[in-house]
Amino acid sequence: LETGDPATVAKRYAKDGVLLPTLSDVPRNDFEGIKDYFVGFLKKRPVGKILEGEKFIGNNWAQDAGIYEFTFNDGSKVKARYSFIYAFEDGQRIISHKF
Repeated sequence: LETGDPATVAKRYAKDGVLLPTLSDVPRNDFEGIKDYFVGFLKKRPVGKILEGEKFIGNNWAQDAGIYEFTFNDGSKVKARYSFIYAFEDGQRIISHKF
């Protein structure tokens, strides 16, 4: 998120990755959809903080789940649960599913 670039953030997702966004009720399941979500989200210049979380690591996968909070440039905040599932694709750990 720190890059501020929606395409860079969207590239962190698998080719068949799924994003169930924090600030939208529209599931995103392709590069263009994921990038589109981050166009609006990154305009708010979010700063995220993990409040609590648990990580589990397996063979060729990892999971990170917990509660995070984003603070936006207008001073507003949103607290939400999160869960990331990571997998390996083309030799890199990428986001397979975020909900």
